[in-house]
Amino acid sequence: MTPITVVEGRRLALSNLEKVLYPATGFTKGEVLHYYATAADVLLPHLRDRAVSFLRYPDGPDGQVFFTKNVPPGTPDWVTTAEVPRSEGPARMVLVQDLASLMWAANLVTEFHTHQWLVDVPEEADRLVLDLDPGAPATIVECCEVALWLRERLAADGIEAYPKTAGSKGLHLLAAVRGASSDQVSEYAKQLAVEAERAMPRLALHRMTRSLRPGKVFVDWSQNAARKTTATPYTLRARVRPLVSAPVTWTEVEECTAPGRLTFQAGDMGPRLEDYGDLLAPLLDGERASRLP
Repeated sequence: MTPITVVEGRRLALSNLEKVLYPATGFTKGEVLHYYATAADVLLPHLRDRAVSFLRYPDGPDGQVFFTKNVPPGTPDWVTTAEVPRSEGPARMVLVQDLASLMWAANLVTEFHTHQWLVDVPEEADRLVLDLDPGAPATIVECCEVALWLRERLAADGIEAYPKTAGSKGLHLLAAVRGASSDQVSEYAKQLAVEAERAMPRLALHRMTRSLRPGKVFVDWSQNAARKTTATPYTLRARVRPLVSAPVTWTEVEECTAPGRLTFQAGDMGPRLEDYGDLLAPLLDGERASRLP
């Protein structure tokens, strides 16, 4: 019988808790749910009021992995949903607003991906994201070099950037912005990527062309498009191990000399949260958001 758990007054059927989702480490679905329950205080503020795309992997990363953007069948009526604009017409998507909704969604076994805008104001971006993606043999070490250059370049425009790991092989830079559309933020981000390539031609790249990628860091500016989503801070990733898209300090970025220095699994996050709290909390403070130059 599937156990019933009550979360904030909502009854949830949490299934297959002993199922191993990460064979390399034996990490089970029950442990996935426990991770999200313990990370909820820092994760939920980054999900709240944002339409969520689910990258589902119900049989683990070696099984079928697929995106679910529309409200999934069987979604409880108490889960908040919202109509969001899309190029092909409006669609209804899930909003993860509270712990009960988070645990319901986590039971689907999913990565959480969110837009760079809030559902109430889809025409205005409130985040800028730069996705630093290394082409082998480059690693996150090279991403850190590019990130440090971008931090200074953004600071020159009065914009403060915050780093997090992608939870796979790269690094994300996030900044809080205001007063601009997704198209305007995309154009600005592209300008930064072009400048990074010009400043570090042997290291940075602003084009996605595969033949140019080996040994370089692709500065993916296109994630700022209104239709695109990026892995939410603190989400687990569908990888061999239960890796987390984890916020990091700039000191950690500066001192990264080996890829393992910025690799964090679910079990690492409790101590990190005790030490640092939410390193991305400034992104949630509207008073600290910057206008584009």
